[in-house]
Amino acid sequence: MMAESIRRRAATIVFVCVCLSLWARGADATQQPEYAVGPQDVLTIAVWEQPGLSGKFTVGADGNISFPLLGSVRVAGLTSRAVEVMLRSRLADGYLKNPQVTVEVTQFLSQRIFVMGEVRTPGPVALTGELTLLEALTRAGGVTENAGGEMVLLRSDRAAGAATPPLVAGAAGATEIARISIRDLRSGAFSKNIQLQDGDSIFVPRAETIYVLGQVMTPGPYPLEPGMTVLKAISAAGGVTRLGSTRRVKIARIVAGKKTEQNAKLDDVVKGGDTITVGTRWF
Repeated sequence: MMAESIRRRAATIVFVCVCLSLWARGADATQQPEYAVGPQDVLTIAVWEQPGLSGKFTVGADGNISFPLLGSVRVAGLTSRAVEVMLRSRLADGYLKNPQVTVEVTQFLSQRIFVMGEVRTPGPVALTGELTLLEALTRAGGVTENAGGEMVLLRSDRAAGAATPPLVAGAAGATEIARISIRDLRSGAFSKNIQLQDGDSIFVPRAETIYVLGQVMTPGPYPLEPGMTVLKAISAAGGVTRLGSTRRVKIARIVAGKKTEQNAKLDDVVKGGDTITVGTRWF
């Protein structure tokens, strides 16, 4: 009985391992074909029982790799699976009998997008397949605490290549595609989660600052949010103290280089650099 139980467990383990292996291959097959190989990508090519034909191969600027026996082989524009089929066919043509070839892209360098500004790890992000705005932000480590309320998506007017420099907001040769609210994106607004293309740049600007002073619970600087009103600014500062009055609020603002001060209503929209002061209520 015990031997039979052990055999059943062993068979179950083998079955599960086979299923996982098949699932992993299927998952890989759904991802890899979407990526077209390009210059600077690194391919790991393995030919069964042929160590001299196996190794890492970097795609040159001309879109070719230098492969043993075959010489210069063009792979740019092909998927990894297509490269496998092509190499298998050419090796079978007078070199090897029934060659078994596997190809994997181990370094994605030809297609990139750029994430800049107030993110934790700004810089290039490999475009390894379908990539959305939210996924790109995640790969860049997310936004910092100094990030503003929206991001800007820029798209190059020229064909993007591996050596294309990252764009910056307002750069020549860049077209602004959209301004997207980070809050809307995080809340699941799928229409805002734009599909990215090779050479796109995402710029997350630093939030402008306002200052809330006087009779509030936590006076100090606060990031300006889109459409922020006086009431929202006071709420961000914890609300008024028991001595404060929402009827005695003033906004100090720089206009044309001069400081101005005016009485404020709770539904007034504040601007970057404003100082909101909540006065003491009259008894």
